[in-house]
Amino acid sequence: MRYLYLSCFLFIILSIFPEKSNAEEMVKIRLVNYIGETDHIDLQLEGAYSTLDPTLLLKEGVNYTLSVKKGTMYLSGEGMKQRIDGSLVLIPETYDIDHSVTMNKRSYLGAMEIELEENKYIRPINQLPLEDYLKGVVPFEVYPTWGLETLKAQALAARTYAFSHLNEEMDDTIKYQVYGGFTWNENTTKAVEQTTNEVITFQHQLIDALYSASNGGITENNAHVWGGEAMSYFPVKRDPYDPTEPWQYTIHKTQIDLDEIDWNNPNWWEESKEKDEKIIHAMKNWMQENGYPGDVKIIAIPRFELSKQQLDSKRTEKGSITVEFLHRLIDGTILFEQLDLNDVKLNKIRPMIGGNLFKSYLIDSLEYDRDMYTMKGKGFGHGVGMSQWGASIMGDSGKTYEEILQFYYPGTAITHFSKRIIDKTLD
Repeated sequence: MRYLYLSCFLFIILSIFPEKSNAEEMVKIRLVNYIGETDHIDLQLEGAYSTLDPTLLLKEGVNYTLSVKKGTMYLSGEGMKQRIDGSLVLIPETYDIDHSVTMNKRSYLGAMEIELEENKYIRPINQLPLEDYLKGVVPFEVYPTWGLETLKAQALAARTYAFSHLNEEMDDTIKYQVYGGFTWNENTTKAVEQTTNEVITFQHQLIDALYSASNGGITENNAHVWGGEAMSYFPVKRDPYDPTEPWQYTIHKTQIDLDEIDWNNPNWWEESKEKDEKIIHAMKNWMQENGYPGDVKIIAIPRFELSKQQLDSKRTEKGSITVEFLHRLIDGTILFEQLDLNDVKLNKIRPMIGGNLFKSYLIDSLEYDRDMYTMKGKGFGHGVGMSQWGASIMGDSGKTYEEILQFYYPGTAITHFSKRIIDKTLD
């Protein structure tokens, strides 16, 4: 049944904008970032839409609600309530900017398939032409106020990245590219339209056009971060354009002093709070996803160390951390446990702290003093490929988008995409 829905969905999509589907690739984006994990979505339609269910007629301008109850999705609005079996597919009568689906106050062009995820969450999947997808990506990946040449460079990086991941069901998070739907900006739309169909290639194949906010003044090679074959267009070299903004964060070694807990207080668990709640929240989420389900209280971080081993880019490769915690099981039993990560890749530890604090692996120092660890570093992200802030400065200094891309992806070419290039890349 699932494959039948998808086949019908694709067939109808191709029929509603044939001039688009013949000229452009279509993309499907799983909406995770903005929608989150929710059992309730407010929904409105602008323009005429149809569904795959001939008995379900939705009207423009009506406030509908999608909700999940006991593993079943329901649509309600204007006095009606209907059970949704399978997926709810919304298909615009015509593909244009006058037809959109608004969910929780954010609008999306194209068609929408809304399915039930894990029997408890509502998960929309947006399908639209790739070029219009990019118009919803670029203003969320860089500042739209940046210069046009920088925005063009970002448009090519985003387009190339999207083409090279066409065989995957992308989502709207930083795992792929942040996508904000029909939240377009005049400047970034101009950058996309003025570079329509242009992609970055190496030896007649699409590159994986990686980028990050800031490389801290030195670029990184892809193999150092993810392993695999080292690509020549991702060299380790000094970047004189990146602003190398420094960052630092602190975290307490002792989060909850066990000696200060009143064990006779029946509410001691709820009233015991860690000192660094923001960081600890990320750490608890990581632990729940890595084998420690249930309620956790972080007691202490008795060890947090960095390896002295560094890559050619001066980025630190490995580290160690120990976390002591109380673990409350479903039956109410409370265990004292310890998590040890010894001499592991830092990409195992960074998610525990959170990438918005532990911003990169270009670390200047990690010191311990007065029950606190303080880490200092430069950059924001993996440092492979284009630095978005560096590209901004290059654009402000008069560099063209071709010059920006050649600096960050040396040896590559700008090419008008063809089916042959895509097939050769994705084989």
